[in-house]
Amino acid sequence: MPTSEMGFSEEQMGMKFDRCVSDTIVKGSGGLIIGSVVSLLFFRRRLWPTWLGAGFGVGVAYSSCENNLNSVK
Repeated sequence: MPTSEMGFSEEQMGMKFDRCVSDTIVKGSGGLIIGSVVSLLFFRRRLWPTWLGAGFGVGVAYSSCENNLNSVK
């Protein structure tokens, strides 16, 4: 399909998908960092708070991406 025939919805969907990928990276990294700090301060350098924080970050990003992508109709 030529780019001149691409509809607005395809461009909008691409932009929202790009936003979702960057949001997942940012929130996953933020959760990883927060989990690492909590692990260092409170749990004597255990590994599970780090992965739990990263999981929460990715989960929040997934939820927000799902809402954004479902709003395109």
